[in-house]
Amino acid sequence: MSKATRTDTRSPAPHGADSHDLIRVLGARENNLKDVSIDIPKRRLTVFTGVSGSGKSSLVFNTIAAESQRLINETYSSFVQGFMPTLARPEVDVLEGLTTAIIVDQQRMGSDPRSTVGTATDANAMLRILFSRLGKPHIGPPSAYAFNVPSVRASGAITVERGAKNVVKATFNRTGGMCVRCEGRGTVSDLDLTQLYDDSKSLNEGAITIPGYGSDGWSMRLYKESGFVDPDKPIRKYTKKELQDFLHHEPTRMKIAGINMTYEGLIPRIQKSMLSKDKEAMQPHIRAFVDRAVTFTTCPECDGTRLSEGARASKIKRISIADACAMQISDLAEWIRGLDEPSVAPLLTALQRTLDSFVEIGLGYLALDRTAGTLSGGEAQRVKMIRHLGSSLTDVTYVFDEPTAGLHPHDIQRMNDLLLRLRDKGNTVLVVEHKPETIAIADHVVDLGPGAGTGGGSVCFEGTVEELRAGDTVTGRHFDDRASVKKTWREPTGTLEIRGASANNLRDVDVDVPLGVLVVVTGVAGSGKSSLVHGSIPAGEGVVSIDQAPIRGSRRSNPATYTGLLDPIRKAFARANDVKPALFSANSEGACPTCNGAGVIYMDLAMMAGVATTCEDCEGKRFDASVLEYHLAGRDISEVLAMSVDEAEAFFGDGEAHTPAAQRVLGRLADVGLGYLTLGQPLTTLSGGERQRLKLATHMADKGGVYVLDEPTTGLHLADVEQLLGLLDRLVDSGKSVIVVEHHQAVMAHADWIIDLGPGAGHDGGRVVFEGTPADLVAGRPTLTGEHLAAYVGG
Repeated sequence: MSKATRTDTRSPAPHGADSHDLIRVLGARENNLKDVSIDIPKRRLTVFTGVSGSGKSSLVFNTIAAESQRLINETYSSFVQGFMPTLARPEVDVLEGLTTAIIVDQQRMGSDPRSTVGTATDANAMLRILFSRLGKPHIGPPSAYAFNVPSVRASGAITVERGAKNVVKATFNRTGGMCVRCEGRGTVSDLDLTQLYDDSKSLNEGAITIPGYGSDGWSMRLYKESGFVDPDKPIRKYTKKELQDFLHHEPTRMKIAGINMTYEGLIPRIQKSMLSKDKEAMQPHIRAFVDRAVTFTTCPECDGTRLSEGARASKIKRISIADACAMQISDLAEWIRGLDEPSVAPLLTALQRTLDSFVEIGLGYLALDRTAGTLSGGEAQRVKMIRHLGSSLTDVTYVFDEPTAGLHPHDIQRMNDLLLRLRDKGNTVLVVEHKPETIAIADHVVDLGPGAGTGGGSVCFEGTVEELRAGDTVTGRHFDDRASVKKTWREPTGTLEIRGASANNLRDVDVDVPLGVLVVVTGVAGSGKSSLVHGSIPAGEGVVSIDQAPIRGSRRSNPATYTGLLDPIRKAFARANDVKPALFSANSEGACPTCNGAGVIYMDLAMMAGVATTCEDCEGKRFDASVLEYHLAGRDISEVLAMSVDEAEAFFGDGEAHTPAAQRVLGRLADVGLGYLTLGQPLTTLSGGERQRLKLATHMADKGGVYVLDEPTTGLHLADVEQLLGLLDRLVDSGKSVIVVEHHQAVMAHADWIIDLGPGAGHDGGRVVFEGTPADLVAGRPTLTGEHLAAYVGG
């Protein structure tokens, strides 16, 4: 029987599967969300906007994306789930129509020195395979070119049980590419012994000056009672053997005061306990010690390449893998394009595609050997995008957190094109964004607010960009705001001379930075702005540097503890009640004994997400009931920590609770626009913009004459930028010099002086292409920045 052919041309009835074209959220209550219910169209580009702290991330990341990931994890067996992070179900009544969510956030990459741009993507792995196939001389498999793999050689006898026991002679060889001297880090550390101990003193006189080595501590007792050295003899009088035992002795088990302990030399002990850890995660006093005591220099053995001699000697067309990784990626892409070797053609094609993606996304100025921890938040986010650009997956939900962060206006159009390309492949694209250039390309806009913190958490608007413009929301009213170039400028009080700056891609830059005014350093991403500012004006005496490094804090940390505000508050309570200040700390004596001051009790449910329930004894207040009987001006400590910054400023302003030290800190928090935050709100619930402004408020107390800020508008709504400019003006008017690395045109227009770097990125940048007032930049339009600023102000 022949195959039936269809002759009718009527359109078929709609299939039931095609009706699922919405992501439906009902009753979302994460963080500050107030029972939010919303329908988000699938296979469209939806932008979520609203003032910083209005609930955008709570809805997009903590509700929609988090539940999608949790449901995917539940499809694996319980055995596999045991190895995965356990995710709690978000506070939401109904979530329907979810698809697989891929989160591309701005979390900085790990700061391990062995993590590079090449290892964070697949580029380094593909290069290693390429060199193992084509490199001359041939030195081994791909692992021989890996600086994360040490060479291992071992031989011996192993017992194999196959019915009867057989002893088998075995040798094991693995060729790795790790430099033996620096262990693949590229740098070696030298310790300044004068920072470790005072050699004019004995151990009993407190010779060791390392944090944690107090006279009564176990670390000090270990050295005093070990028997290897005389605790009463000054260190400078030690014999050669005593000094060797004190500084370099190998680990040895012994009993000290009846307790089994391990004695080892001071230097290996410090290297294990301090130098092997992430410096950013250290307590401030330990970090300050490490900065003083340790100097990092380029490894003399591998010249900073991290690779063994064999890996550096193997070459393709006179280029080693170290040379390839040190090239600017745009140049490396051209070199790969020139290789013609049929035996590895599929590998070359894949590597070419990956490198071209870097260039396309505006990261062609990076090199594969760049340490991942040195990337800015925006660069890290774009590196994470690389693997998704060529993906064949469709009907996926991509979630972006301010993808334009760190991008010059010239580069924003390129990012917009990529977002539209992802959408046009049939994906749902959800973007949290403040820049009007990106909001303008949205198919659907969701505006949250109307305010921040407890004043936000509601959906103020849903619809098209045109409807947003006409709407009466904060975003709608400010959407077409354009700053005008200042007509008058402050006169500088002096100059900071930078001569011969050559960090990273800078080309012996000579520039005079005026002091006593607002200076904005601009240029396309990768032009050398941060290299110039942070490399030539290091934080230190008289310089307060506020970068984009994230605030690290546990769920016990809050604005009161982070800013030091809790200290004067505790002392005020202690004075009023004639008790110890430690009682008023939930991390110390005043903690509720049931929940240990956490306010919640965590139930571990094995491979399922743990459940946090409010502590029944303290009802989430975190303090012991006896502590809450002490009052200051009629309020207990838990009530004070539940106040907003604005309420607390009034409370501590006068009357019985008058505390000038607390008022000063609260005033700075209000100055940076954080008046709505509650004092006891966990840092883990703050948005990126809130965390950066919290850091700014904390540093405003530092005694510095020069403030260096790195993109302070990141995470700020259009309405908040005006408040930031007012703060910068107040800093300058109080006699400070403010230097800002920034792409936001409103900040450029407000500057007294602009230094523009470029003209391009990487080796195409690194030069000063303009110095002068914003008005001169707009009038002459000599650079890309000038063209975009002129278009912005309507010049």
